[in-house]
Order: sequence, then C-alpha cells, then structure tokens
Amino acid sequence: SSLSNLNPDTQYYVRAYATNAAGTAYGNQRNFETDISSPETVTDRDGNIYDVVKIGNQYWLSENLKTTRYRNGATIPIITDDDQWGSQSIGAWSYYENNSSNDNIFGKLYNWYAVDDSRGLCPSGWKVPSDEDWIVLINYLGNNAGGKMKVSGTQYWDAPNVGATNESGFSALPGGNRGTSGAFSRLGSNAYWWSSTESDSNNALLRSIEHDSDGIESESRLKVRGYSVRCIKN
Repeated sequence: SSLSNLNPDTQYYVRAYATNAAGTAYGNQRNFETDISSPETVTDRDGNIYDVVKIGNQYWLSENLKTTRYRNGATIPIITDDDQWGSQSIGAWSYYENNSSNDNIFGKLYNWYAVDDSRGLCPSGWKVPSDEDWIVLINYLGNNAGGKMKVSGTQYWDAPNVGATNESGFSALPGGNRGTSGAFSRLGSNAYWWSSTESDSNNALLRSIEHDSDGIESESRLKVRGYSVRCIKN
C-alpha cells in the first residue's frame, strides 16, 4: 500500500492487513515519523527572500538576516552614530561601515537587544538559534565543522580560507562586527552569529568562524556589540 496526504513532523502507527472469505487478518504494528516540512525559501517582513538548507534534522536560512522590522512589522532603529551605538539598551542594527552595499552579501549587524525582543527578529516560524541549537549543528558536522560551513575561495574570505568546502550548504560569509565604540572590524576575516542564549546580564553567547581556521568557536560578548544573525526553523 502507498500512504499519501500525511502531515509533516507527525508520528504514525500502521498495520498491514489481508482480507479474504475467512475475514481480515492484521500484521504487526509498525510506526514511523514524517519529516519536518520546510519551504525552499522564506520571506521576511521587508520582502527579503532567503534560501533554506537542511543540515541533519535542522533547517537553517542559508543567508544572514537583512530585515529592518520585527515579525509584527515594528521598525528596528538603525544607528549610524558611533557614540549612540554603544549606549543602546533596545534593539538596533547597522550596515557594516554604514554602507548599504554590504547588505546584499553580508546582511545586517544587530545588537543582542534586537535578538531578545519579544516581537521576534526572525520570520514567522523561525527563531534565532540558542547555543544548544548551535551545538546540535556542530556535533552533526563533526570535525572541521567551520570549514564545512564556509563558502570556499577568497572572493569574500581573506586568504588562507582554511578548510572551506561549504559541504553543509550553510554558506558562511565573513560579515565582521561592530564594537562598543561603534567601530567596525573583521570584514573578510571573521563570521559571527548571535545565539539567543544569555551568559549574564551584560553578555550573550555567539558562534564565530575565522579565515585561518576550520573550526567554529563559542564566545561571550557584550550585548551592545553588533553581529550577524542566522535563523533556524522552530
């Protein structure tokens, strides 16, 4: 028999059967779970369209987030002034070096207050990954996880782009960061992504990859700093 119109991410129990003149006999009960359903693309509130990649049992956007609005449509402030950037206690974003030409390739830099806002930074059905979500990804990829996540070559990454194969399809790019003084750095050499996991009242955890390494590191950084965001399906 063939089963159709099944719901995604659902546990099913089935038994084979045969019917003849003597009646109906049933086989042993079997069970299976259908895959999580995911679209090939996702659109945010600004209309930006992102490709989706499945890595293990997780679904990730294959690009850094670019939205200027929360999930409910509320605007996230853009902060260009250096002094104002380091004094924020609400969600904010900027382009790297306040240059919009960096947005299409590397996405925006967000402080952690935007990550933690209850209005939701990622599109509906998606979230900023927790540190536990990152651990699941890294454990699935195994050795050289960072290299398996990086776009290969030196068009975007500084040389040497150690171990970069992008065999996971994560397509990591080195979007750099914005520090507490408002200064920008590390474009081309480092990729950083916030997690939703707080380390203490002033700091939160992130993950980072460097151009000269094939690993991926865990770091705790001040919430006022600006880093990329990569969303994962709920």
